[in-house]
Amino acid sequence: MPNHYDTIICAGQKDLTPGPPHNLEKRHDRYSFKATNMAALAIVFIAALVLTGCGSRNPKPDPSLIQIQTPKPVIFDTDMAHEDMFAALFLLSHPNVDVKAITVSGTGEAHCAPGVAHVLGLVKLSGHEDIPVTCGREAPLMGNHVFPAEWRQAADDAYGVEIPVGGTPSTISAADLIVDIVQGANEKITIVAVGPLTNIAEALQKTPEISTNIKEIYIMGGALEVEGNVGNSGVGIQNKYAEWNIYIDPVAANIVFNSGVPIILVPLDATKDVPVTRNFYKALGNNLNTPAANLVYEMLTANLDFVDSGGFQFWDSLTAAIFTDESIASFQDFSVVVVEDEGSESGRTKPDSNGVNIKAAVNANRDKFEKLFITILNWEK
Repeated sequence: MPNHYDTIICAGQKDLTPGPPHNLEKRHDRYSFKATNMAALAIVFIAALVLTGCGSRNPKPDPSLIQIQTPKPVIFDTDMAHEDMFAALFLLSHPNVDVKAITVSGTGEAHCAPGVAHVLGLVKLSGHEDIPVTCGREAPLMGNHVFPAEWRQAADDAYGVEIPVGGTPSTISAADLIVDIVQGANEKITIVAVGPLTNIAEALQKTPEISTNIKEIYIMGGALEVEGNVGNSGVGIQNKYAEWNIYIDPVAANIVFNSGVPIILVPLDATKDVPVTRNFYKALGNNLNTPAANLVYEMLTANLDFVDSGGFQFWDSLTAAIFTDESIASFQDFSVVVVEDEGSESGRTKPDSNGVNIKAAVNANRDKFEKLFITILNWEK
């Protein structure tokens, strides 16, 4: 799309009126006819996109999308904000996923006690039993970065949504649970991490040899060729590069990135393609066949102001979905370093030829993701 037209967003956050074409407004009269016609054509083109592209988005559950396979074992590491709950329910509901443990990052949005309680409730709601759940340390490995207190309180309160009372948490720490699960597995374990990487880094520090039995780590975090989301969060931090999960504990991120385990990063570069919209909210509201779908709908209802702001993305759900189906995204290889020093780039995932090699999602197929997501949320066992 030419630069002089505002970005089209199906949620309707942007004005679709085209601006003047570059370099035409101050040129001679012979360009005025061309400019007028270009503008008229642009309006028609935009209207067509709105009607055929955005207006036609109506994802529905489609079980034919899923080919039943031997479930893949996974540890889910989360910080239990709203979108983490969506990702948790996606993994717990997917017939091809075997959730071996869920670890809560105490450095994330929810504090340990409510975060663990919410996870246990989601485990119960999704019909699972005996999935070990625990929390890790509540301070970064180094530094004092924290999520805003208001955000943490909202996550602790589950945004006013009632979560079922679940079972009893594990008595060991998150790092120890990760070590136990990985060492005791008879096949390599995948980790899907959608919060600060403190738990995983601590496990790798305690028992470095577990890296040989971790198949790969899918990480929601970072921003490679787009701006981060720390500086534009309205909380007074001057940092346009960092993404929150990496910013909270950059030392932990560096440990994980340099562990030798294959890293599949799902940064803001990809999540920008999967905004949470009113259209998806309405589509989900028409397909509430399971407790999981109902809870996600309730959580979206409680956060419609955020949906309408245009800043809400399926950060964690996209990461979980890519773990089950990488065709949702396109990927590039990057060499990156994580900036640990305090300052305006702290927590930045910075492309650097001397950095560690990772695989990163750079785009995502929104239609394919939404169809898969709504299908799995409505999966009936």
